[in-house]
Amino acid sequence: MDLEQITIDVTQEVFETMIMLETTPQPALPVLVSYFTDSVSGIVGFGGQCRGMVAIHAGEDVAMAITQRFLGLTVDCVGEDVTDAFGELANMLAGSIKMVLDEGGSDIILSMPSYVFGADYHVECIADAEWVMIPFESDDGEFMVELQIAR
Repeated sequence: MDLEQITIDVTQEVFETMIMLETTPQPALPVLVSYFTDSVSGIVGFGGQCRGMVAIHAGEDVAMAITQRFLGLTVDCVGEDVTDAFGELANMLAGSIKMVLDEGGSDIILSMPSYVFGADYHVECIADAEWVMIPFESDDGEFMVELQIAR
């Protein structure tokens, strides 16, 4: 299973069709980033036949710009609109990944979207997992998408 290509394909599809934002993947990170500063992270877990999680991480300015584009409204601070948007983006990414991993879509169950934001936080998920973290460049700035699948 090529987690890197799945992450790239799903992210570009979601951003191009739902947000009308072209993204350019950068090389996968060699080390998983788990500490974030002045950022927003949307996270969705999945279980069943395949256990794991998908997360989207962005600095506050980028998160606000993506949210403005996504919701079509002015955003001047990280609040409910931004956290809801990032939870929903993680949900859309997870739904697309679910369809790649399980064509019928019935053997993988998605969690409710969640989010974390703030001046300084840590996100850690599965201890024994295959993972990939891909930075993406866009007109709104850089963000990262992380995919973890339990071994």
